[in-house]
Amino acid sequence: MSIAVKFCGLTRPQDIHGAVEAGARYVGFVFFPKSPRNVSLAAARDLALAVPPGVAKVALTVDADDAALDALTAAVPLDLLQLHGHEPPARVAEVRGRYGLPVMKAIGIADADDLAQIDAYSGVADQLLIDAKPPRGADLPGGNGLAFDWRLLAARKYWTTPWMLAGGLTPDNVAEAVRLTGARQVDVSSGVEAEPGLKDTGRMAAFTGALAGL
Repeated sequence: MSIAVKFCGLTRPQDIHGAVEAGARYVGFVFFPKSPRNVSLAAARDLALAVPPGVAKVALTVDADDAALDALTAAVPLDLLQLHGHEPPARVAEVRGRYGLPVMKAIGIADADDLAQIDAYSGVADQLLIDAKPPRGADLPGGNGLAFDWRLLAARKYWTTPWMLAGGLTPDNVAEAVRLTGARQVDVSSGVEAEPGLKDTGRMAAFTGALAGL
């Protein structure tokens, strides 16, 4: 499979097993108390230690301060930090320099005006996560099961910064999303769950299966 898949919001050992069996290139752990996918540092450490070599371990944080990131990086073996809040470019660069880990910045898209953020963060982030902008007043910055108009990305298939498509992806629509956007990496959370916070191994396998041959 040439499309790299990130399964985000894993909370249980069986989720790790299902993601790896499905062919995940990345697995994500959420550190945001409002999320049903939030995990403790101790639980995340145990989950991360069960991830085999070759699968990147990603920590999703939301406007985390240095103290929180210090504790996180000390406790959990990680390969990538995902900043999913309102972090400005300067903060992204600061986090990247302080922790010596690659940083992926999430950017919320609702309409063409939001695309300007991509250029602003391309110079400071190692990767970009192009996600659906959450509704006004939403508790969660991501994982809401919402998609945006993928045609907005149709002319931007060749960004120099590696990027990942997220937002409302499911086994039923991911192939079409890739076709419309040219994405070579995709991220899914709620679209492969039995209920919020609990991944469904069958849906994970179906998700990667839908990308076979792309």
